[in-house]
Amino acid sequence: MAVRVLGIDPGLTRCGVGVVDVEANRTARLVDVVVLRSPADLDTPRRLARIAEGLEAIIEEHRPQAVALERVFARSDVSTIMGTAQISGVAMLIAARRELPVALHTPSEVKAAITGYGRADKKQVGAMVARILGLDDVPKPADAADALALAICHAWRTGGVAGAAVRESADAGSTADSMLTPAQRAWIAAERSAVVSGAARRLKR
Repeated sequence: MAVRVLGIDPGLTRCGVGVVDVEANRTARLVDVVVLRSPADLDTPRRLARIAEGLEAIIEEHRPQAVALERVFARSDVSTIMGTAQISGVAMLIAARRELPVALHTPSEVKAAITGYGRADKKQVGAMVARILGLDDVPKPADAADALALAICHAWRTGGVAGAAVRESADAGSTADSMLTPAQRAWIAAERSAVVSGAARRLKR
């Protein structure tokens, strides 16, 4: 059974929003992607309201089961980080009112999940997002690809989806493995390694 995740790359000027359906075997399908914008000549409250209206409309239309947000980090540009944090707060409030679970993922976590490399650049992430979703072109602008990457990352890292993928690949052997992308296989291998390492540590206690 597919899980539907809404990924949000928060920003006051541009807010990337992507919706994906991800199956237990980690195959993913694009549902919708859009970049919400707010004019710089509006005051901050109205800019927040503009983005909030867009988020509410997308949630109402697509009814996701979970929301994934990029975790905000302090940067030298205070105005940028403030806008990002404000939109993150708006998104979390909207999700909370609908009783939707919210998860925060760091950029390195998303890059590692999508490409297998935590320091991949935006071009590499975008290319893998297009490949995973079977798209002819990379979603643009980068905010759109980043939002989809967040949604996919969350679905893959969710216990139920991830666990099902590991079990199915183990049961079906090379047939299931052949359906996965290199990044998906790397992520499953990492999960298996973590499980084995954890078991080994427990045995030593």
